[in-house]
Amino acid sequence: MDDADPGLWARVRSGDEAALAALFDRHEPRLFRHAARLLTSREDAKDAVTIAFFELWRKRESVRLVDGSPLPWLLTTVANCARNLERSGRRYRVLLERTPASHRAPAPTAHDESGVLASLKKLPPREQSVIVLSVLEGYPERDIADALGIPIGTVKSRLSRGKARLRDELTSLEASWA
Repeated sequence: MDDADPGLWARVRSGDEAALAALFDRHEPRLFRHAARLLTSREDAKDAVTIAFFELWRKRESVRLVDGSPLPWLLTTVANCARNLERSGRRYRVLLERTPASHRAPAPTAHDESGVLASLKKLPPREQSVIVLSVLEGYPERDIADALGIPIGTVKSRLSRGKARLRDELTSLEASWA
């Protein structure tokens, strides 16, 4: 049995569910850490990873690989799922606020002393994807371009804009501490 991503991927493309399970076992911890950075709920992070693998299976004929691995595609999909889950959770909380209740517990909040994650979440999704793949996951610009299906120049400009926005946001956050 070939445990390398290209070999597993070839089996997944031919409909081998066991190969999908092997890919899941191989990449789930990294994808979960990625989702947990973007979401406040551990359960939502698990859901984001599960949804990403479901989408990987569903779209296996059209997934873009980088160096024979679906990991960059999965990282991007997990980020998109995380945004969708966060948006859905916000709508649900608004609905709950409108519902009459005698005793309501406060909504859980993630503890982010530095404000970095909050600042990252404020970026537009396109810049956020590039920042996450480059800065947090360490992918080179060429691989990011391949994974997202955009020109390398676009990756560079989104990365530059995203870093500048993060820098400005964190500078103003730091100034508020003084």
